[in-house]
Amino acid sequence: MPTPMTSSANADVLDRRFSRIFVDRWNQLPSMLDELYKMGPGRKGTDERESQFGAFGNFTEFTGSVDYQSSYQGYDVTATYKHFASGFQVEVTYAEDDLFNVVDGYPAKLATAAKRTKETHGARMLVLAFASDTDFYSNSEAVPLCSNSHTTTATGVSTATGFDNLGTSALSHTTLASARIQMRGYRDDRGNRINVEPTDLWIPPDLAPTAYEIIESIGRSDNANNATNYNKGKYKVHEWNYMSDANDWFLMDGVMQKDSLKWFDRIPVEFARAEDLDTIIMKWRARMRYAFLYNDWRFIVGSQVS
Repeated sequence: MPTPMTSSANADVLDRRFSRIFVDRWNQLPSMLDELYKMGPGRKGTDERESQFGAFGNFTEFTGSVDYQSSYQGYDVTATYKHFASGFQVEVTYAEDDLFNVVDGYPAKLATAAKRTKETHGARMLVLAFASDTDFYSNSEAVPLCSNSHTTTATGVSTATGFDNLGTSALSHTTLASARIQMRGYRDDRGNRINVEPTDLWIPPDLAPTAYEIIESIGRSDNANNATNYNKGKYKVHEWNYMSDANDWFLMDGVMQKDSLKWFDRIPVEFARAEDLDTIIMKWRARMRYAFLYNDWRFIVGSQVS
């Protein structure tokens, strides 16, 4: 057990004050999770489950009888709630003699650690987009989110075209335009073309200068021909400090993204305290339970750059 630190002499006053400090800091810290995921409360139980249901085929000419269709059962995904907790403990006399208000900063530091934990986990969706990450969720398709090996449960459908959302090229004017074309060619589970509209570019801080030049330049910044910049103003750029690879980048359809990426807060972050009567030590802890998943890959193309 760590050596206890401290709080304040009056437990009730401390609890209210420290809780307020924690909540204030938590609310002030920036988060990208609500930009990436559709956020929502979790249900009772240990997990969240979703399933895909396939598309219908094109209409056939009516010749006196309606052609009724069936939708294929797609892949299942299960997200398991995980529980995270941390805290600090303080000796009351240490808090009483704290001349520099050091103890007052502990709740804010705990809130920062809680927010950082959540952001780090949420970023796994992109950081591990090229691997079969099963720590928080499992998808029965059993391939990475960004892959050139996506499959379909519909019978007799070729996956040779429109089922690849993996790239390997560094971010540039040309590769961004190519990624858009790649997404526009996506097919549904029956092999039909779908309307994917790339709108959002997700990058690590290392690619921010490159992305700014590509999106904001009037002319193409990669040559001296003063050619019109096709990419100008086309995408909203999301720079996320928790994307740990300096070269990988992602293009997304912002509308489809929120239908595909789900975050469930089973227990939103909560702050509580207790006092040990024998040792006169105050303990504060924060905890949270959450899960997240993706239920379809067609909202994104990811470039894994070596």
